[in-house]
Amino acid sequence: MTHCPFDPHLVALQHTATHCNTLQRTATHCITLHHTATHCNALQRTAMHCSTLQHTATHCNTLQHTATHCNTLQHTTTYCNTYCNILQHAATHCNTLHHTTTHCNTLQHTISRCNTYYNTLHHTASHCIALQHSAILCNTLQHNAIHRNTL
Repeated sequence: MTHCPFDPHLVALQHTATHCNTLQRTATHCITLHHTATHCNALQRTAMHCSTLQHTATHCNTLQHTATHCNTLQHTTTYCNTYCNILQHAATHCNTLHHTTTHCNTLQHTISRCNTYYNTLHHTASHCIALQHSAILCNTLQHNAIHRNTL
């Protein structure tokens, strides 16, 4: 049996194959987007870690300045030494509370961003799975159509 170049079955099969190829490219793009999102999340964690280290360095410089000032006062009088120690303890306690509060706020913000990111990834993954199933179905239809035409 000879097929005409404009056989409706061949045209339908070609359309199905083209559609299947498009779905495969879409699924591949979706996987690439997932990898990009994962990389972006790692970069965000690195940036937040860098910001924390920068805050710690600034805090350390402040404490060093405070310690230098206390040493000067300590050499001046015993009374100033005692007073400076009390102030230093209070400042350290205050700084610890401030740092803990900042860290807690950062964690709350991070958890919020993680929840948003998880919801986005979950939606994207569901979409990718659906596209992959469609691509498999297209491949099966294409294979069956080709097999039927060769018989």
